[in-house]
Amino acid sequence: MNPILRKYEDRVEAIQSLLCVGLDPVLQQIPQKFQNTSAPFFEFNKLIIEKTAEYTAAYKPNIAFYEARGSQGLRELEQTMEYLHDRHPDIVTICDAKRADLANTNKAYVAAIFDHMGFDSVTLHPYLGREALAPFLDRHDKACIILCRTSNPGAAEIQDLKVEGSPLWQTIADRVANHWDTDGNCMLVVGATYSDEMRRIRAIAPTTTFLVPGIGAQGGDLTAVLTAGLDKNGRGLMISSSREIIYAEDPAAAARNLRDAINIAKEDIHAAH
Repeated sequence: MNPILRKYEDRVEAIQSLLCVGLDPVLQQIPQKFQNTSAPFFEFNKLIIEKTAEYTAAYKPNIAFYEARGSQGLRELEQTMEYLHDRHPDIVTICDAKRADLANTNKAYVAAIFDHMGFDSVTLHPYLGREALAPFLDRHDKACIILCRTSNPGAAEIQDLKVEGSPLWQTIADRVANHWDTDGNCMLVVGATYSDEMRRIRAIAPTTTFLVPGIGAQGGDLTAVLTAGLDKNGRGLMISSSREIIYAEDPAAAARNLRDAINIAKEDIHAAH
């Protein structure tokens, strides 16, 4: 098994959690006591990490929130990664960057995300084809999380377009699972707001792990997601939540409650079968 997916499986087993926490701070929304420090995002992230780590199998910073603050923001992302490597090396890290370009540009992305910042995995878009993803896919020590069926309401505009009679998202799922994932280092982004599509994607990609955004603010139904998306071992999902946890009055309780809700729903689904 790919070392990053093995790391994720080990973490899931150790803490009985499919939870992924998004570290997506906005300066004006974090507490004032952090805004007044020299590294507000890093200090805020440290607090969130220490409050939620025992319930968390993966952390997913979206790079846009850090880039928005220029070099200072990116430095605080680096500090966050250094902190995770030092304090919580068993938790998977995801760079939510939705990259993919051509030739030397992609090699630079790989060097920045995997080598310089040390992320375990990265989100990628498939629009430019396997050629564009090759420098990422060739990294057997890392994982590639490819956009398939995203959680946003406007996803259908492009993703439902027919390719030889099938929606584009179905073609992407098949292409990744059966053609691109030759080294077992691919995952798929499948939004919680499209559980019917998730069920069909699971049939196409029975052993692929899904990163699942859209629970909480976007309205995804947890039971529907688990029913549609769990693999035959009762795993295969990274259920992501950001705002509902990091801005909660008690982030630890919010993370614990979502972890517990996932596990209770899993038990109910298992009992029903």
